[in-house]
Amino acid sequence: MIFDTPAGANPTDRMKVLGKPLDRYEGHLKTTGTASYAYEWQDVAPGFAYGYILGAAIAKGRITSIDTRDAERAPGVVGVVTYLNAGKPGVGKFYVQKMLAAPEVDHYHQPVAVVVAETFEQARAAAALVRVDYQRTAGRFDLHAQNGSAPVPPEGEFGGPNEKQVGDFAKAFAAAPVKVDETYTVPDQAHAMMEPHASIAKWDGDRVTCWTSIQQMNWGTRDLGLILGIPKQNVHLISPYIGGGFGGKGTVQIDLALAAIAARVVKRPVKIALQRPIMFNTTIHRPKTIQRVQLGAGRDGRLTAIGHDSLSGNLAGGRTEPTVTSTRTLYAGANRLTRMRLATLDLAEGNAMRAPGEAPGLMALEVAMDELAEKLKMDPIELRVVNDTQVDPENPSKPFSTRAFVRCLREGAERFGWDKRRSKPGTVRDGQWLIGMGMAGAIRGGKIAKAGARARLDRHGTVTIETDMTDIGTGSYTVVQQTAAEMMGVAPDRIVVKLGDSTFPETPGSGGQQGAPSVTAGVYAACLKLRETVAQRLGFNTADVDFADGQVRSGNRSAKLADAAKDGDLVVEDLMEFAKLADQFQQQTFGAHFVEVAVDAYTGEVRVRRMLAVCAAGRILNAKTARSQVIGGMVMGVGAALMEEMAIDKRFGFFVNHDLAGYEVPVHADIPHLDAFFIDEVDPTISPVKAKGVGELGLTGVAPAVANAIYNATGVRVREYPITLEKHLDALPALT
Repeated sequence: MIFDTPAGANPTDRMKVLGKPLDRYEGHLKTTGTASYAYEWQDVAPGFAYGYILGAAIAKGRITSIDTRDAERAPGVVGVVTYLNAGKPGVGKFYVQKMLAAPEVDHYHQPVAVVVAETFEQARAAAALVRVDYQRTAGRFDLHAQNGSAPVPPEGEFGGPNEKQVGDFAKAFAAAPVKVDETYTVPDQAHAMMEPHASIAKWDGDRVTCWTSIQQMNWGTRDLGLILGIPKQNVHLISPYIGGGFGGKGTVQIDLALAAIAARVVKRPVKIALQRPIMFNTTIHRPKTIQRVQLGAGRDGRLTAIGHDSLSGNLAGGRTEPTVTSTRTLYAGANRLTRMRLATLDLAEGNAMRAPGEAPGLMALEVAMDELAEKLKMDPIELRVVNDTQVDPENPSKPFSTRAFVRCLREGAERFGWDKRRSKPGTVRDGQWLIGMGMAGAIRGGKIAKAGARARLDRHGTVTIETDMTDIGTGSYTVVQQTAAEMMGVAPDRIVVKLGDSTFPETPGSGGQQGAPSVTAGVYAACLKLRETVAQRLGFNTADVDFADGQVRSGNRSAKLADAAKDGDLVVEDLMEFAKLADQFQQQTFGAHFVEVAVDAYTGEVRVRRMLAVCAAGRILNAKTARSQVIGGMVMGVGAALMEEMAIDKRFGFFVNHDLAGYEVPVHADIPHLDAFFIDEVDPTISPVKAKGVGELGLTGVAPAVANAIYNATGVRVREYPITLEKHLDALPALT
């Protein structure tokens, strides 16, 4: 099915099931411990052995010798895999990291060996017996050292142009009566998901089946095939439950690649889970950015010049962190310059982490907007309102499909009590606490991609939906169930949902905030075909038929839905493909975040007191799961603002705090009750379901809202994240 014109009225508009705050489809399985995650499958690969990865002890250089003899003789050891017996693993299309040092070492903890044994403990013990000698060479670990020399790389497949100019930025900025020109730094950040990267691999001839934790099946089969040197059709991935990913499990990581390689070498199924201390230096992360934002405005607050220059670093051949993405579309302004430069660093690969680009980019832009509002003596919300635009600022002939940004700002201000905020910083106190309010705008692309589904109706009236979409804790099962129930006119409990199998019809998976709108569009297409098949089987006119309450009706005649399958299951498959609407409309989601903080005037400790998010993201498919996504993003934003930083040892080139003991993330005591509100809107240009994603919108804008609230509380502007107490303690106003 091709979606090439804006959607009109269709069965999803009834909203009898869609939009309702239904409980999670798989919730009881997870709360009772009966949902099998990747490492927990026990009976799928009899006789599996355990793999344990040994990481490189240097960050740059090469292996000069590797002695595995003692490890191979250790109790229970089945084999030891190194570059000497692993073949020549390839590289996938999305990540540039090499899964095995061979013998060059590209970064610290890059795998140098996989020890395979009968038990995990035996594999771990034997790994300590592997002797590796290295020749260390000088590495590049300091992003600041390349701030003046890193080039603008060629445009890649993702993130848009790395340099774009509209109008004459330099002239307009020089002439602007009010200016902001500041630099902001966002550190390296870790995904730190609850479930570690884990996989089981089993070979049958030249075909491999893997039970794994991966977000995007289509990329996974492609990339594992490239790494193993086999056709993607020979790769079968199974991933029905994922304990968090945040983009860190987008495609093949070392657990999956090395489980498959090791299983091929030892000729037995192999199970690998990455130990926490190795994850941060071997898997991908959000890379550090140094961002210069230049804003020029008239006395009325209208932006005349917008400049955003960003530097990030990566392994050779890696991607930029597309921090300027949001700057290109959020505010009006005739003269614009956005540029991304890329340094080569010998650290673990920087790549997609929840809202790549927008999340760290807004951590700079939205603080700069706050600084501009202060210089103008203008309310931060009013500054954003006067710079709203209903067309793409870089391409005025391209309107936004929907843009409820101002509604988000106004609704949020009213709900949060923004009128009680004092504009002069450091003037509101509660005992020893300095109190402040801050806000920031939010934007995230409304992406969508080709998606398919298979629908099966049985004689009991049960509809089974199969699609390779994954659920990383986002509610994919539930919105698929609701879409199918709405389309087929049955109660949700008559829908069975099967996800996370690469043999099912293809979707883009969980990533880029496109999972829910894409998969529900695919389910819509499959169910529409099933409706036509049912109507024909029952002898109805397919152009005039209604599905409701388990019945099929046309005119004065009705029949049970189940009757259509009394002689055998009806099975159909279809996919939704998208034509040129994305070229005609700028499709985005919008939001506004509001925060109240308290800062201890003696210690500088920051406490978040209240938070509110107001979001506009098309039709909300499930009010409960959507809220969960947004408040989860808000928690993550607090971490980005106040805690999260992967600290680099610049002498030896590794992330020092490489586990959950040293990498700080928010806990329950850090987070107050969070409010999330959704603007009532639909976007008919996205899909027939008229819904957009919301999972990453809940994060973008949160950290700068916290930062702006801290400034309002203290009068101290910190431009280096995270905002830890030593960065403002000496400058806090004195208590009187």
